[in-house]
Amino acid sequence: MRAVVTAREMAGYDRAAITGMGIPGVVLMENAGRGTAAIAVEMLGVAVDKTVLIVCGPGNNGGDGYVVARHLHNAGARVEVWVLAERDKISGDAATHLQIWQHMGGALRFLTTLPQTLSPRPDLIIDAMLGTGVQGAPRGLIAAAIPFLNQLGVPLLAVDIPTGIDADSGAVAAEAINARVTATMALLKRGLLFSPARECAGSVRRVDIGMPAEVLKQNPPRNWQITAGAIRKRLPRRCGDAHKNSVGTLAILAGSRGFTGAAALTAQAALRGGSGLVYLAVPSSLQALLAAKLTEIITWPFEDSGSGYLLEADYHTWREALRKQDALALGPGLGTHPATAGLVHRILREHDRPLVLDADGLNVCADHLDLIAAYAGEMVLTPHPGELARLLKTTAAEIAQRRFEAASETARKLGKVVLLKGGPTLVAAPDGQLYINSSGNAGMATAGSGDVLTGLIAALLCQGLRALDAALCGVFLHGRAGDCARQIKGEMSLTAGDLIDHLPDAIQKTQTGTEHETE
Repeated sequence: MRAVVTAREMAGYDRAAITGMGIPGVVLMENAGRGTAAIAVEMLGVAVDKTVLIVCGPGNNGGDGYVVARHLHNAGARVEVWVLAERDKISGDAATHLQIWQHMGGALRFLTTLPQTLSPRPDLIIDAMLGTGVQGAPRGLIAAAIPFLNQLGVPLLAVDIPTGIDADSGAVAAEAINARVTATMALLKRGLLFSPARECAGSVRRVDIGMPAEVLKQNPPRNWQITAGAIRKRLPRRCGDAHKNSVGTLAILAGSRGFTGAAALTAQAALRGGSGLVYLAVPSSLQALLAAKLTEIITWPFEDSGSGYLLEADYHTWREALRKQDALALGPGLGTHPATAGLVHRILREHDRPLVLDADGLNVCADHLDLIAAYAGEMVLTPHPGELARLLKTTAAEIAQRRFEAASETARKLGKVVLLKGGPTLVAAPDGQLYINSSGNAGMATAGSGDVLTGLIAALLCQGLRALDAALCGVFLHGRAGDCARQIKGEMSLTAGDLIDHLPDAIQKTQTGTEHETE
């Protein structure tokens, strides 16, 4: 996993390195600038005789820019530095590196207004205007510089974060630098992983600034980005003598009149996810339809008296069969009929199998959170913002504004793993750890995508993974299947069925991948 931090957390790590470990801030700044310069050279191809414009603000982000200027100059580039502040506003470590640049005779302009034209046209522009410590929208000359630099059509490299984005939320208050590459210092900043910031950031590269490992050990991060390497280590492996009963049996309660597709997608995804046997409990009036469609799935017909809903009245017929399964999944396309709600509530009271609760399974528990909290087995909740809003008695807009907090608070309150769908999806653990998915794309915003995710997580649960590991593996593989599908179908035409078709590719690439990643 890759550690992810807020601006406040990063500032704390910097202070700990400086005051606790005795590393001068000017050294950390030197390391940051040198690492960024190396990325700039990669972007230029050859630095010699290339023209680079570095635009600096008044703070430490500008200080990094002065170091970059020195190293690019030494590499043979023609470097000009613009400072969008008065000289007496530059202080501390940034002033030290500015003074070095001045002593070198480097090209330097303190601007009070932006030029009308830019000549000669640079090969690269480096944004070192504002860093993670700034809150609110840029003002004054820096605010004016953002659209000026964006419209030049020159590749942009952002130092730490693109100017104009919020380092924690990824929000853009007004305008932001549209970087081709962002060189972020030491650790990933949370805002870089969320829209619209992630579109502004381009390719994010982490720069090693020499942060001592002991600093992180003393105050471990609580937010992480999910990586392929971390998932590879968690995926279940089959023994040579495996058979269908030994690799996991799963019961899914899903579907209602008009929503048989949700049940079908969940069941098919569970098979692709490795379940040895999948049993699909469906309303008896819909059983023939689903049995014909799902030739590899065993369908259990719950007597529904022609209603098209799963009803609590027939629960006794299947109670013992449900108890024998390795895992359960409740909710996709289930509907909110009162008798269906009663069935869900009874299962939550009487069972202890690992369980995925999704869609209408969540909706019928909106007034019964005590049943979720008291469930005797491991559980993964998989709400989208609207479903989580119903659980928390708020609005989807409020959830969208507080995604991290909402997911984490719900996981702690209920003592269950919460997977909050979105771009990107979050996985919150009851102990306060939160994980941000790194796979997937906008093409997955299509009907049935969540049903596929439910089936996949349930399949991993029935193969023996704990709830948190099943959620982490499921969300990453789900996103990776979407990425595989996009390569062939594009984003506009991608469907939930494509995700199922590409799950084998996603699983195989993850199992056999050779990514060299920081865990």
